[in-house]
Amino acid sequence: MTTAALELKNLQKSFGKTEIIRGVNLAVGNSERHAIIGPNGAGKSTLFNLITGRFPQTAGEVLLHGQNLAGKAPFEINRMGLSRSFQITNIFPKMSVFENVRCSLLWSMGYKYNFWSMVGRSRDLTEGAEQILEQINLTNRRDLPAGTLSYAEQRALEIGITIAGGADVIMLDEPTAGMSHSETDYIVELIRTVTEGKTLIMVEHDMGVVFGLADRISVLVYGELIATGRPEDVRGDPKVQEAYLGAALEAEH
Repeated sequence: MTTAALELKNLQKSFGKTEIIRGVNLAVGNSERHAIIGPNGAGKSTLFNLITGRFPQTAGEVLLHGQNLAGKAPFEINRMGLSRSFQITNIFPKMSVFENVRCSLLWSMGYKYNFWSMVGRSRDLTEGAEQILEQINLTNRRDLPAGTLSYAEQRALEIGITIAGGADVIMLDEPTAGMSHSETDYIVELIRTVTEGKTLIMVEHDMGVVFGLADRISVLVYGELIATGRPEDVRGDPKVQEAYLGAALEAEH
C-alpha cells in the first residue's frame, strides 16, 4: 500500500468552545493536485494553518509521508518537505527579485545560519536562483526591487520562493486572488509547470482555476468535508450544489 503524501485523520480544532475544524479525514496522493473549496468562514485557512504547524490541533493527526507532524514547528515541517504560500504576498520588497530567491535557497543548499559565508560568490546558489527565475519567467526582472513588480509577478515570485527549498508537497493559499483573467491564466500555467511531479494542495475561490488544475476536489463547509472526488463528480454532487458550488459558479458569470 502506497503512503499518501499528506493524510489528515479526524483532525479537529477548537478556539475555546467554538469548533472550527470538526473531524476532517483526507488523504492526498503523491503528485496529486488537490483543491480545497468552500464558502467564506468554512475553515480553509485554519486547516492550512493546522497542516503547516502554525496552529496546534485540538485532536487528530497530520501525517506527511506517514510521519506525524504533531508538535513540529513550521520551519521543521518545511524542512521535512512541505512548503506553503499565503493569501497575502510575502516577499522582501526592497531586496531584488534575485536576492529573494537566493535567500530561500540558503538552508536547502547547506548554508544554514553561517553568516560568514560569502553567498554572493557562491556559484551553486547563483545557478540555483537563476534556474528558479527561469522557471517562474522572471529572469528579465532579476535585478529589480521585488516591491516594484506587478501584483501577478509578485505572486509568481512567491511561488518561486515556495518551491525553492525543494519541497515535494506545495500548499498554495488563494494563488490567483485579486487577479485579472490574463494574470490568472499566467499564474495557472506557472503553477502547472512548477508543480509537475509534486503534490499540490490549494485553496482557491476561482472555480475556473479549480476545475482546470485539480485532479480531485474537497469541499469544506462549517469545518467538515461534505464531499471529495474528481471535479466532474463534485460539480454534480447535490450536497455541494446546495451548500456552495451553485452560488459560487453563478457569482462568476
